[in-house]
Amino acid sequence: MAKINFTAARVAAHKCPDGKAQSFLWDSKAPGLGLRATGAGAKAYIFQGKLNGATVRITIGDALNWTIEQAQERARELQTSFIDKGIDPREHAEKERAAAVARKAEARRQDALFGEAWEAYLNARKVRWSDRHYQDHIQHADEGGKPKKRGQGVTVAGPLASLRPLKLSALTSEHIAQWLDGEARERPTMTALSFRLLRGFIRWADDTPTYRGVIPADSYRSRGVKDAVPRTKAKEGDSLQREQLPAWFASVRNIGNPVISAYLQALLITGARREEMLALRWVDVDFQWRSLSIADKVEQDTGRTIPLTPYLAALLAALPRRNEWVFSSTGSESGHVEEPRVAHNQALDVAGLPHVSLHGLRRSFGTLAEWCEVPVGVVAQIQGHKPSAIAEKHYRRRPLDLLRKWHDNIEAWMLEQAGIDFRANVTAPGLRVVSNG
Repeated sequence: MAKINFTAARVAAHKCPDGKAQSFLWDSKAPGLGLRATGAGAKAYIFQGKLNGATVRITIGDALNWTIEQAQERARELQTSFIDKGIDPREHAEKERAAAVARKAEARRQDALFGEAWEAYLNARKVRWSDRHYQDHIQHADEGGKPKKRGQGVTVAGPLASLRPLKLSALTSEHIAQWLDGEARERPTMTALSFRLLRGFIRWADDTPTYRGVIPADSYRSRGVKDAVPRTKAKEGDSLQREQLPAWFASVRNIGNPVISAYLQALLITGARREEMLALRWVDVDFQWRSLSIADKVEQDTGRTIPLTPYLAALLAALPRRNEWVFSSTGSESGHVEEPRVAHNQALDVAGLPHVSLHGLRRSFGTLAEWCEVPVGVVAQIQGHKPSAIAEKHYRRRPLDLLRKWHDNIEAWMLEQAGIDFRANVTAPGLRVVSNG
């Protein structure tokens, strides 16, 4: 391999002969330095050396961009720093590139913001959540400032909104405890739920390669955080008492909108969650065999089937069938009742009763059922709760006809306490009632 002294003139004059793919000149000053010309007219400096008996060839750079001196210096560096030490410069360069990519990725991980990761979390988990659970996540991290869908003014930022600009690495136990202290002063109940949502997010992040290890360990398990979590309990009076049933039923049954009236009574009689009952469709109602198929918040894949008690069956049978929803509405975008709280609060005021939330009606079902000495597992199965193994000794799933026996008793007792004279066989003509004897 003949070598010459590289000069600007010789580099400029070097060309690839016709009919060849490439042609080389080799420098006499820098071992391994060559000039390659291709049939397309391109010229580049290259380095070629021997490593473990094999030829190693590396492109240094375009001859238009590199001077001869720069190319010679690079060729000497490749020879002394790599070839002479038994290192393949190509493998070394690949490792360097991989390390640089890893450093950038780690920098992005460490710089990841809570808000960005939170959105990724919601996108990843949405298919596994109910719509209500997903909306809770949206609401609790919403930055607010949007026009309210109902009423005047703008929405208020959720408790988690203040964490959005923070890096994940800043979610230390100290910071979370401070966040809890600040938010709990104004809205303890909502803050307690936000903390539970945040805790689920942190667990997901720790199981996700993109964010694993970024959030400090024990960020939500420290004593300071546990002490800062608001202790919430049901509001006093957020449950109907036995002696309040006559006034409650009388006022609710007198609501001008029969759909909302039936809906509120259905919440109390079934103990269902407000969203579960709002989502009830006509195809979910079986009048013949007296059952309701509920889109369970917990058992999302299978839902749960509960009895359709006689009085409630009569209420539903009398409702207008305007669309697919049992509790339909002609004014809402969804097609079903959206906000029954106003009517319920007005009914409570008329009856002179203390405030009871819609969830309080669900709570009332559980406490009132105790008057009927109903097994705790029956109440739990109707409401969609997992029963306590200690309280019930052995957990079992009861068939619908056995649930119906107890559920009918609960409804009959409520109506008796409310002073309502209801006879299923003369109400709602054409309604077939399955009897449990």
